[in-house]
This record gives sequence, C-alpha cells and structure tokens, in this order.
Amino acid sequence: MAASSAVGDESLYPIAVLIDELRNEDVQLRLNSIKKLSTIALALGVERTRTELLPFLTDTIYDEDEVLLALAEQLGSFTALVGGPAFVNCLLPPLESLATVEETVVREKAVESLRAISKEHSAPDLERHFVPLVKRLASGDWFTSRTSACGLFSVCYQRVPNPVKAELRLKRNPDPDDSVRLLAVEGCVSIAELLKREEVEKLVMPTLRQAVEDKSWRVRYMVADKFTELQKAIGPEITKKDLVPAFQNLMKDCEAEVRASAASKVKELCENLPPDGRQQIILTNILPSVKDLVSDANEHVKSALASVIMGLSPMLGKDHTVEHLLPLFLAQLKDECPEVRLNIISNLDCVNEVIGIRQLSQSLLPAIVELAEDAKWRVRLAIIEYMPLLAGQLGVEFFNEKLNSICMAWLIDHVFAVREAATNNLKKLAQRFGKVWAQNIIIPKVLSMSTNPNYLHRMTTLFCVNALYDVCGKDITTKIMLPTILRMGSDPVANVRFNVAKTLQRIGPIMDYNAVPELRWSG
Repeated sequence: MAASSAVGDESLYPIAVLIDELRNEDVQLRLNSIKKLSTIALALGVERTRTELLPFLTDTIYDEDEVLLALAEQLGSFTALVGGPAFVNCLLPPLESLATVEETVVREKAVESLRAISKEHSAPDLERHFVPLVKRLASGDWFTSRTSACGLFSVCYQRVPNPVKAELRLKRNPDPDDSVRLLAVEGCVSIAELLKREEVEKLVMPTLRQAVEDKSWRVRYMVADKFTELQKAIGPEITKKDLVPAFQNLMKDCEAEVRASAASKVKELCENLPPDGRQQIILTNILPSVKDLVSDANEHVKSALASVIMGLSPMLGKDHTVEHLLPLFLAQLKDECPEVRLNIISNLDCVNEVIGIRQLSQSLLPAIVELAEDAKWRVRLAIIEYMPLLAGQLGVEFFNEKLNSICMAWLIDHVFAVREAATNNLKKLAQRFGKVWAQNIIIPKVLSMSTNPNYLHRMTTLFCVNALYDVCGKDITTKIMLPTILRMGSDPVANVRFNVAKTLQRIGPIMDYNAVPELRWSG
C-alpha cells in the first residue's frame, strides 16, 4: 500500500504516517515511529493491525539495527493489540524475519519476544503455527536462523504430541556451524528441565557428550560456562555418572579459556553434589585436576581457580583441608601472578572457619608484603581492601608486629587512590581493634606526618583525622589530635591551611573546647 493512496483517506492516515517516517533518512525519527507502534495499533484497531500494520512491518524489515531492536521488543507485547491469544500467531511472520537478521542483539530480542508470545498460543495453535516456524529456522541456510531456533525448542517441546517431539529432536542434530552448536548447549539446559531422568539420558546426554569433545573450543567453553546450570537441570545421578568425568576433561582442556571457565565453576559444582558421597567425589575426581590447575601455565586459569578453591574447605573438613588443600593454598600464595595471591587472600575467611588462620599466617606474610609493594598500584589498592579482614583473622598482636608498618607505608604511597584507601583502612582497623588501640598504635604515627617536608604527607594527616575522629571520640580528638591540627593552621602551603579549616569544621561538633582552654586558633 503506497503512501500517496493513503493520505487522502483519513482512516488510513496512521499507516501513511508510519510509512513516511520509516522512509525518512533520520534514524532517530524512524526509531521514534517504531516506539509508538502500540499507539498506532490502538488507533487502527485489532483487525487493521493484523491485516495492514503487521504485513507492512514484515515486508519492511531492512532498517538500522537499533530500529529493528526496538521493533523486536515492541512485538513481544502486542498480543492484546492484535485481538488476543486467538490471533497471536499473526505476530510470528515479522518476528521470524527479525530472528534471521545478522545483528546478534536483534535476533536475541526477537527470540525473547517469540518465547513470550509462545505462551499465548493454545496447544493446537502452537503445533499449527509455532512449531513450523521453529522447523524453518532450524533448517535455514544461514547460521543466524539456526541459532535462533536453538532458543525456541524448549518453549514448544513440552506442549506438543510425541510425534512432533520426535521431529523436533531430529532438528537438533550436530550443526556444521559452531555458533549454532554452542547455543544448542544452552538449549540443553532448558530441555533437560522438562524431561524425566530416563529421557535426559537418552535425548540430552548424547548432545552434551559430543559438545564436551567438540572440535571447536567455543563449544567446549559454552559447556564449561553452563556446567552448573546443566548439573542442576540433569540431576545428581547423571551428574555423578556423566558430568563429573566430563568436568574433569574440561579442566584438562587444551584451550586456556576452557580451563579457566571450568576452574571458576569448581566450588559451585562441588556444592551442588549430593551430600552423600560429595567428599569422596571431590577427593577422587576433582582434586587431582585441581592440583594440575594450581601450576597451570596460564595466569587466568590460576587466578580463576584461586578465586574459588578456598570454598572447598567447608566441604572437606579440617583434616582433609590440612592434608590436601593447605599445600595448594601455600603454593598459590607464592605464585608469581599477583592476582592469584590476591584471590587467595580475599577468600581466607572460608579456611579460617575450618582450620584457623594461624596455619597460614607464616606463609601469608611474604605474600602480603609482596602485594603491598607490587609495582601495579591497582594491586596495592586491592590488598588494602582486605587488610581489615586479615587483621581480624590474624589478631591484634600479629597485626601490630607484622602488618602495621605496611598499613602506615601506604599512607605515603605516590598514588592518591592508594593513600585514600589507606586512610579508610585505618578507620576500619580502629573500628575493629578499638579507640585505645588507635590512640596507642596509629595516631602517633599519623600525627608525626604533620611535620613531613612533603606537603602531600601533611595533607594525609588531615585526611586521617577526618576518617578517625568519629571512631576515636571527643576526648582523643580534642586532647590528642586537635593541637596538631591547630598548629598546621600556620602551614606555609595554602592547600594545607584550607584543609585544616575543613577539618575543624567537620570535627567541631564533637570537640570539648573547655577541656583545653589554653589552645587558640593561630592561623
């Protein structure tokens, strides 16, 4: 229908306007017109929306990706605008076209909308209209349509008769394109959730076994990435029989990306194992491969493992942790990669609950020192964040003896972000160990920086006061910190004097001026 023939007929005006706007060179105008489709549909009514608007949209899917994305999203909520569930199948043609375009986000949104409107189909309509769409997509010449089909099998499989289920299963044979095969792995999760155990064994596991050994590393990576979802969908018995050996293979994969993805799933996989027999499976099947990953040549693999390995401790208990995991932790604490050491330190609470931190303390110290002095300032920044946790686990005596000097050294780091984090760290430590500890251990060192020749260090003194005053309270602030602040009011650097004023304004409400009447502002 041409725009010229529509303009003179007011009843056709909305379509005419839409045609003109969609032909406009301005992408934003075309996008805005798509976003008001629901308004146009309301103006047209359900019959003309079905007979005019949707055919027009189906025939004009050639626009910019952002316009197509908006269209795919709009159509997913169009059921009421076409007359309800009895007519919802008329939304399938435009969405089918959108499900075949090259841009991934458009296809994904089209599939999302198709999945939504599939629920509006009656069982007969689903078999009559929706299933043929899935078959067409699954048999398409281009991988784009076949990838979209992977996301649609699960929404119709459970609702169709057994003969149709058999036809759908034939469409899930290994595809020559790895982009399709990797999405088939994701589809296995949805399908497995719908099937009984014996059906899973017969219908899903062959696909997964092939995927674990697929020639494309991207497919194997998808299996590793979706492994715990597969584990939950498939159930404990098949997991023990098939998935655990498959997981061992993924942890030994020749591609580092696959090993790293599998390594990151170790803790969750073990947590999802049935309690009865979990410990034995971990010791027999998982730990040997984990030990190999600890010394993997790829730092991303080691880092991924280090972020989860501590979580195995509660499942193995104290004796097995000391015998099997502790040597691995100690090896990772000495790893040349700072991210590995950092990930171990950041998860110490898991081990602390099982064996106590003391068994790790002697090995922890060298690792902490190296991280605290790492050349990468982001690494130094990261270890600061875990210092209060470490301090609480190691105790005040160990901290005072071994770690306090490290925390004070961060206050004079050449990177402001590190100095700022070190200041906040002192506040958290004071909250953990108490204001008396702060008064005796850290405040004297902080105040001594007020006379440092470097004005940045003098500024840090003020920043620390701002962080500590509310933890330390009125007496310590007034009697110990205030004199130093007032003296700094005559600092030769204007920025220091300005921050003195800001500090006084901040701490003023809690100070006891009567306690030190001899002090007067000297700036």
